[in-house]
Amino acid sequence: MSPFSRRAKLILCFAIVYVVWGSTYLVASIGVHALPPILFGGIRFICAGILLGITALALGRRFPLDATEWRHLVIVAVGSVLVPNACTNWAMQYVASSQTAILNASAALWIALFATRGRRAHALDRRTLTGLVIGFAGAALIVWPRGSLSTGHFGMQLLILLAVFVWSATTVYIRNVHSKLDLLSFSAVQMLLGGLMMTGVGLAMGEAGKWTWSKPGLIAMAYLTIASSCLAYTAFAWLAKNTTPAMVGTYSYVNPAIAAILGWWFLDEHLGGNQLIGMAIMFAGVALVNWPQKNVKRLDEDQQKDPSTAGCG
Repeated sequence: MSPFSRRAKLILCFAIVYVVWGSTYLVASIGVHALPPILFGGIRFICAGILLGITALALGRRFPLDATEWRHLVIVAVGSVLVPNACTNWAMQYVASSQTAILNASAALWIALFATRGRRAHALDRRTLTGLVIGFAGAALIVWPRGSLSTGHFGMQLLILLAVFVWSATTVYIRNVHSKLDLLSFSAVQMLLGGLMMTGVGLAMGEAGKWTWSKPGLIAMAYLTIASSCLAYTAFAWLAKNTTPAMVGTYSYVNPAIAAILGWWFLDEHLGGNQLIGMAIMFAGVALVNWPQKNVKRLDEDQQKDPSTAGCG
């Protein structure tokens, strides 16, 4: 892969993750208020898994599934689909989308911390740690709600933090495992499994009786299925294997900014001075994390030795 094509792929994948996932807070909030939250997420991921699977088969991708692959897939399905999305969808019935965004900003710190262990561990240098802290502070200023985070539905906030913790640990797990499946095939099976798990939980909770054919809910599901689950998650999975954990975690800084802008644009929410200052601080932190470092060469060498890191789905 030429340096130019790799750089272009990095820019494209980051842009997709930033913009699409930044918009999911608004769209998901619409969806979970219009449809039963767990079934909403489960059906979304089943559809996404099927679409990705059909695409993989059309491209001639194979699914060499053995006991080891199934173990990895089940772990990732639970850790990146079932637990994070079930918890977040349920909590978003009671927690504002902007507050959900700020709680998700803590993912970058968890990802960087977890990534200090494992086969492809990366130590936290002083500059990266400083950038992470600055970025988190900027994101907090952007979407900090009126009043304190201790007010309102504290239990639901803790549920979102649990989702972020599990998602972050699973992100690093994906980075460290060997898989015979390419990213597209792996993502397809993982989402299908996670969607089936979520649907089972939703049915067990009696959500089938609450289902309605809500037009806003179905539109939200379609957007999250195609743009978020298929397009953005595939881009994120590629980034998880082809960049440093700290760089991957920057999505949790930029997404709150996107969420705040969309809230202002579509819901007529005012962008105050603290939010504008927060965006400036956030991008300063992102710049510190993403500034070229000496270990980039080592990362490229590791990728050449590990075929599972090649390609963009």
